[in-house]
Order: sequence, then C-alpha cells, then structure tokens
Amino acid sequence: MNATTNPGGPPAAPEPGRRRRTVDVLVIGAGPAGLAAAARLSAAGAGTVEVVDREEQAGGAPRYCYHSGFGLRELRRPMSGPAYARHWCDLATGAGAVLRTGVCVTGWAERHGPADPLGHENAPGRMGGSGRRDAPTGPNRLAVDTTAPDGLERLTAGAVVLATGARERPRGARLVPGTRPAGVFTTGELQQSVHQHHRRIGRRAVVVGAEPVSYSAVRTLRAAGVEVAAMITDQPRHQASWASELDARLHRRIPLLTGTTVAELLGRGRLRGVALRHTDGRTTTVACDTVVFTGDWIPDHELARRGGIALDRGTRGPAVDTSFRTAAPGVFAVGNLLHAVEPAGTAVREGRLVAGPVLRYLTDGTWPGGQVPVEVAAPLRWVAPNRIDPHGPRPPLGRFTLRTAEPTGRLSVLVVSQGGRVLHRERLRRGAVPNRPLYASADWIDRADPGGGPVMITLG
Repeated sequence: MNATTNPGGPPAAPEPGRRRRTVDVLVIGAGPAGLAAAARLSAAGAGTVEVVDREEQAGGAPRYCYHSGFGLRELRRPMSGPAYARHWCDLATGAGAVLRTGVCVTGWAERHGPADPLGHENAPGRMGGSGRRDAPTGPNRLAVDTTAPDGLERLTAGAVVLATGARERPRGARLVPGTRPAGVFTTGELQQSVHQHHRRIGRRAVVVGAEPVSYSAVRTLRAAGVEVAAMITDQPRHQASWASELDARLHRRIPLLTGTTVAELLGRGRLRGVALRHTDGRTTTVACDTVVFTGDWIPDHELARRGGIALDRGTRGPAVDTSFRTAAPGVFAVGNLLHAVEPAGTAVREGRLVAGPVLRYLTDGTWPGGQVPVEVAAPLRWVAPNRIDPHGPRPPLGRFTLRTAEPTGRLSVLVVSQGGRVLHRERLRRGAVPNRPLYASADWIDRADPGGGPVMITLG
C-alpha cells in the first residue's frame, strides 16, 4: 500500500515534488467501460473528465482480441477487438475527455467534504448506515496519488469512476502443482505474446477451460500455428454459447475432456506435458509444450480494497447499487470489475449508463444510505448489482446478472424473497450453465421492505 493511502485518518500531506491537479471526474481504467463513461460524461457537459490507465495503450482487453464480433449490439456492425478499442478511444477523446496512459494509481490520498473518510464503516449518509441520510451539501472531493513517467501527481476529483476490469487467475493462484517451465500462459498473456510481441508460442497446446474465452484462446493458438491437443474442463460439458459457426467447428475438431482437472505440470526448462485427473479417479498424461489457463476471473479490485470500499463477498468486486454507486460517496464502479466477466458490449452499456448518476451527484452531492443487500444461495455464486434502494431506480440494464456453480435444467425457477416473503418468481427460459450469465428480472424492487433485511435469490 502506498504511503499516502490514509482512508481512516486525516489527509496525508503530499511528498515533496508531487504535483497537485483537480478535475471534475476521474475515470480509472481505459477499457470499454471506462472509455464509454468518459465519452458520455464529456458529451453531457460534466466538465473536465480525465481517464487514466496503467497500460501503455488504451482500449482494455479487446485490443489483443483479433477475432471479429465486437460491436454487433451496441454499434450495429462487426469489428475486430483492436478496431473496437480504437473506436471508443476516439469517441472519448473526440468528446473532450483527456486520456492518459502509463499512469498507475498508487492509492487514495485524501477526502474533503461532509462525508467521513473513505473506508469508515456504518456512518450516517453511508451505504449500510442507520436510516436514510444523504450528504447535505455539494459533492465530496476525492484524491488519488499517481505515478507516471513524467513524475508523481495528486489528482483531486468531484467523482471517481472505477473501471479497472478483471483478470484471469494465473497458474500460481490456482495452486496447480509441478515444476515452473516455460510455455504456461493465461489467455491475455497468450494474446499479447502472439499479437503484440509476435513471439513464437510452441507446437502443441492444452487449453484449460471450455467457456467463451477458452475458444478465443483456441483461435489465437491456431492463428499462431499451434496444434490444440485438447480442451479440459471440470464441468460436465462445455460452457460456450455458440454465437458463431466457427466456435461450433472448433468444438467438433478438438477433444473436450469433461470432469477433468490439471493435476500437475511436467517438464523442466520447457513444458513437456500435463498430468490430468478425472472425476472417476483415472489419471492421464497429455504431451504438450504449451498450456493456457483460461477463465476463472478475478475482479481487479485492489484500488477499491485499499480505499476500504466494501466488496461483495460473491463477486469480490465493489458492492454497488442499481446506479453503480459504491459504499463510498462519490465513488462509482462499472464493467467487469463488478461481474467478471461479461462481454465488452455489456461493459460499454454500463459505462454509458453511469453518466446519469455521476452527473446527478455532481449537481446535488446526495448519496443514499441504509440500502438493502441482495444475496444468493447455492448453487448460485453471486448477483450484480447487489444493493437496492426500494424507493430508488431499478437497474439501468433492467435486470440482475447472476452466476451458478452447477448446471441446472430448464424447469428451474428463480425465487426472490425477503424474510420468508416471496417478492418474485420466474422460470428459466433455458438451463443455467456455469461461467455463463443468468439474468433475473428487476420488477420486484418496489415490493422490497427497506427495513426487512437482505433480499435472497435462490434457484430451485
């Protein structure tokens, strides 16, 4: 944690040589969600809008995804990932937003205004506090410390939009035993190696995972001239939604080993194979010089955590309400930081929709308190958004997004209840599948009791 991070105490004085600057809105993360938010806010007259990103290039993960299919819903035309990234960069800067790359936000610095410091729990006027009290005057001023090639800086803003996205869990975090040979990638590392650095990958690969991003890894491997020996998943079937004939053809041609996990990586210097374990106890070794771990997403929540912003225990991203407001007044969150991982088009839509709540906050400085948590029970894993105000707006997307840990049949029913009282019930149109989104209606929100305790969503 940076030395200037001080969420629970008085403002820390900036160290010598750190410049100070003020903007109206600071967007942290220059992926599709952050760029779309900046474009909409700038076009709507939010004042000075600045986007910062630690990467040297803006655009987020799409800039490494060379397959087409981006932009079909929101732009009505197919685009490659890099073209899609350029589109949103151009839209944001064309609207007047300032885009700065190679800038790392190292921590929260200080907070000025009527609300308590970042991270202070259960204070009046804060989400989770007693009753409903709003900030009585204008918006708070939030400040973060940054480091960049041109030096250190303290940026103060009237509102902050977190759009830091998500990342795949690497081999080490999955606790896969074995040696540490070359040839081990995540999908993002693979795409960067192939499309940005033009490195030779290998000859024969195993892909761990069978969800949409896994097939993206397969396409990248084949483009690099690598044979895909097998795809493996611990689930009883693949989790891809067949949006294209290409994915269907790939599925037919590549062996898919279900109910299977990686037991060990083999080889010294260079990977020479993977040991696999099946659910029935059998073990197998597949010869390969490359393995790609796909999916198993982790929200990039480090900055939110450093500020003491409440995280949802299911998504592990910031807990947010239906207007993308976190537990810290003035701090909003959008995109795959909230729900790892949804398509880029969903992140863009959230980036556009957060502009309205941000503009309202900049105008009146109000922030709700005493909101109702929304929770899930197994086999459901998480829900987003995960806070509601029964008297407030419905989710901008008109629905809640959920994930399940186990596959279910078409006859399954989602039940929304509070304190034993059923608020909503709906039958699934199709079975729920792990690693694919499941949606629930938001029509029940106004039936929730503000003092009735958490709302629970179950699947039966």
